[in-house]
Amino acid sequence: MPLEHVILNDSSNLLYITLKTHGFKWLNYYMKEPEIVVDFKKDVYRKDSEYIWHKSIKYLKNTQFEDQVEVLNISPDTLYFKYGTNLVKKVPVVLKSDINFGLGYDVAGDFEISPDSISIIGPDILVSKLDFIETEPVTLVDVKSDISKVMTLSLPNTADLKFSNKSILLKGKVEKFTEGKLKVPVHVINSPDSLRIKYFPKEINVSYYVSLNNFNSVTVKDFEIICDYNKVGKTSTLTPELVAFPKQVKNAKINQQRIEFIITK
Repeated sequence: MPLEHVILNDSSNLLYITLKTHGFKWLNYYMKEPEIVVDFKKDVYRKDSEYIWHKSIKYLKNTQFEDQVEVLNISPDTLYFKYGTNLVKKVPVVLKSDINFGLGYDVAGDFEISPDSISIIGPDILVSKLDFIETEPVTLVDVKSDISKVMTLSLPNTADLKFSNKSILLKGKVEKFTEGKLKVPVHVINSPDSLRIKYFPKEINVSYYVSLNNFNSVTVKDFEIICDYNKVGKTSTLTPELVAFPKQVKNAKINQQRIEFIITK
């Protein structure tokens, strides 16, 4: 087969052949189903999206069977091999999981998937439809220690596609977590230069979860809260938004939804 092409599964690849030979010769075919070799360099020709094979009884007699085997009939005398163009595409692996941690525990950072993407090789008509590959679903309960688990990929059930990997390694560092709370300054942006705005409160609480190992490394400077004057609605209040927080914290949220303000000359 040419490397750039692949034969699709819906191609006809079964021949019915009537043979005549001595009884002892039939033992070979009883023990192993016979196969006919098709050489795509010299036995076929290409038309549109198919390779076409057409050979005579004489050809099979001379190339595929022993001298004492007589080929009486072939049905059909023509086979059509549909083909597609091979395509190589790299797609991400998507974790499909339901992981529940023990009380006070969580994963530090993100889960690590290795490899995080795989290559798919096959007909472009099939490969182009795949944008990602999911793992088989996994459920973990009351997790309190590091995760290291080999996970099988949920691959399409077709022989026309080949995959660089059939499984991945899921890893996660699990640590004890605790709640933290800090008062963070509020900054107003996009206010007109012609206006002086006084607002209250100027600091609001931010709560978050962080591992015990990183608790002391989190400071007020790691957070940023803004109020965009352009978003002032009919309520004439500012809405605080948490726009920056350290990557080692989880579930960071502000505990106040409105900031009162007045305009002075």
